[in-house]
Amino acid sequence: MLNDDIRACAERATLCWLATVDATGQPNVSPKEIFAVFDEAHLVIANIASPTSERNISAGARVCVSFVDIFVQKGWKVVGQACHVGRQAADHAHWGAPLVAMAGPRFPLHGVIVVRATAVEPIVAPSYRLHPAETTEASQVASALRAYRVEPATDFWRGRLPGS
Repeated sequence: MLNDDIRACAERATLCWLATVDATGQPNVSPKEIFAVFDEAHLVIANIASPTSERNISAGARVCVSFVDIFVQKGWKVVGQACHVGRQAADHAHWGAPLVAMAGPRFPLHGVIVVRATAVEPIVAPSYRLHPAETTEASQVASALRAYRVEPATDFWRGRLPGS
């Protein structure tokens, strides 16, 4: 379910957004800075400072995770079942390995949120649907670079976009 395209997008995304619901049904959406596609069925998200997400997952396992490559303006929505694996759990090192490598010593891992994907669907900017003849990944990148007032530091996009 979580294929190479989804993995590549997750690697380019700066944040993912984890949506949970508390015991009263109140939704919560929280940005997460350190996350990874673990395998074809699971995402892992670092619990660095996530007491609300952890508490909500304890109350109900249904979650939604989204991440977007902000330059291409495409991403993925992953719906699934989550559990929190604390530092003391026997399988913490297993699930946390890619996150520890990403976090390094700067961010302590209080636990790992493991999401078993049950559904995946693409997220695309409206321009792709409303103006398909003129909207390309290259045009979206150019637009985003202007909007965010940034310039590529290197040839990061070269060879990754059509016509590059």
